Amino acid sequence: MTGNAPRAILIAGPTASGKTALAIDLARALGGEVIDADAMQVYDRLAILTARPTEDEMGDIPHHLFGHVPPSESYTVARYLNDAARVIGDVMARGRLPVLVGGTGLYFSALTKGLSPVPPVDDAVRAHWRARAEAIAAPELHAELGARDPAMAERLRPSDRQRVTRALEVIESTGRSLLDWQAIPGDPLLPAGAFEGIVLAPDRAWLHGRIEARFGKMVAEGGLEEARRFAALGLDPALPAMKAIGVPEMMAAASGAMTLDEAIAAAVTATRRYAKRQETWFRNQFTDWSRIDPSSGQTDLFMASRTVLML
Repeated sequence: MTGNAPRAILIAGPTASGKTALAIDLARALGGEVIDADAMQVYDRLAILTARPTEDEMGDIPHHLFGHVPPSESYTVARYLNDAARVIGDVMARGRLPVLVGGTGLYFSALTKGLSPVPPVDDAVRAHWRARAEAIAAPELHAELGARDPAMAERLRPSDRQRVTRALEVIESTGRSLLDWQAIPGDPLLPAGAFEGIVLAPDRAWLHGRIEARFGKMVAEGGLEEARRFAALGLDPALPAMKAIGVPEMMAAASGAMTLDEAIAAAVTATRRYAKRQETWFRNQFTDWSRIDPSSGQTDLFMASRTVLML
């Protein structure tokens, strides 16, 4: 690679937009290795329903941080950043190009902007609020945050129980709003100039069709059976892995609470809503990243231009 080439390539975009295929193609063409930047694909036991790349798709390209976390754990952004730093350093040390790919905006923000130095939360405080979060309805929990930290409450959806709980833990444990801590800049692992950022921004109708087709493929490849085995683990419903798009719906179908057709329809709707939130995040947060529309053939043109530029 030339001296002006980036140290890493970051590929973001909504679910089902073709990120993984582009990452693998770039890694193969440019001597790279693929690193996960998706908060659900880190979990074990959910290869199908989180659309992790298959052995055939990966081929001879090394992949890292996929399926390495037990679903019984809550994997934080800080832990991801530590793991990613280790893997990126190892890949670079071997003279290879890190290609990070995923749909989790917080992971990319942490990598490129740093993570705010929020102090550790007291164990007793964490235990109190997590028990409280399980005991009351999500809107009631959000109202408690509004009473203690109205500015932070305005930033969070009442249904986002996990982030609301985190905000309550922080303000009680530290005496300061999570917003105050987040305003303190961290040290980015990949500062500006060290990476090339790419956002896949497909046509909405094209993406919706791919979402529906992909979920049908998941079911055909054993998604219902995977959900049945996952439900048998008896995990805490509050764990992040239990909330992965498609998992609650397929578990409901596996238990008979929903028909398979109902579960598929619900999962497709939830995925489309999630994709819209992802698109909004990437559009607002990564304004200086290259935007590529895979629905119009721009991916192939991008591949050709980067292969010429970087080799």
